[in-house]
Amino acid sequence: MSLLSVEAVHTYYGEAHILQGVSLSVGDGEVVTMIGRNGAGKTTTLLSIMGIARARRGVVRMGGEDITQLETHEIVRRGIGWVPEERRVLPNLTVLENLRLGTMAMRGAAAGGDGDRRLEEALEYFPRLRERIAQKGRFLSGGEQQMLAIARGLVAHPRIMLVDEPTEGLAPLLVQSLTEILREINRRGTTILLVEQTLEVAMALSHRLYVMDQGRIQFEGTPDALRRDPSIQQRFLSV
Repeated sequence: MSLLSVEAVHTYYGEAHILQGVSLSVGDGEVVTMIGRNGAGKTTTLLSIMGIARARRGVVRMGGEDITQLETHEIVRRGIGWVPEERRVLPNLTVLENLRLGTMAMRGAAAGGDGDRRLEEALEYFPRLRERIAQKGRFLSGGEQQMLAIARGLVAHPRIMLVDEPTEGLAPLLVQSLTEILREINRRGTTILLVEQTLEVAMALSHRLYVMDQGRIQFEGTPDALRRDPSIQQRFLSV
């Protein structure tokens, strides 16, 4: 059974039909990446999972439970962490205060006084954040804000993290560093559903990929299978 599944989901913004029967699954321990051009529906898929954009038809399941109509905070309590594309670092709070906000979403037994340990574990991935622990969010660079957004998602101890465009706008060295950090986060047991624009990052990280275009899944398979299908790359990824 999949840890997370999206089953024939249709999502609208007003009358605009954005997701047109999207189905995907993420197994426990996987890194699964959605890739495609801007406007393909990748972020809307994440928003539909989180209950922020309501699916008009279809079902979202977490651990077999139908979570389609739950409120977002209830979905988070089921063990789904969300790292949005805009990062949403609170500018007037310090790095430490931003991280402590993440512990408020800790689920189940993990919430019982375990926040400091989870915070420390998150900082192990990001030594730079430890150096900046007393700095306010507005003084962080774009890369540091992205690190903080991921670390804040981690301290909630999610079973699966939804990570939206983590490498967008970052320098190549930082992209490489974040790719390695996400790989290590997964290796230590956190399942990841990733939205990524950079094909090389998606190929390097993923167990499986979904290629999206115009609100539909156009390809599902392993990185090797995508490499062997240049027509998919040319039609939907402008490669």
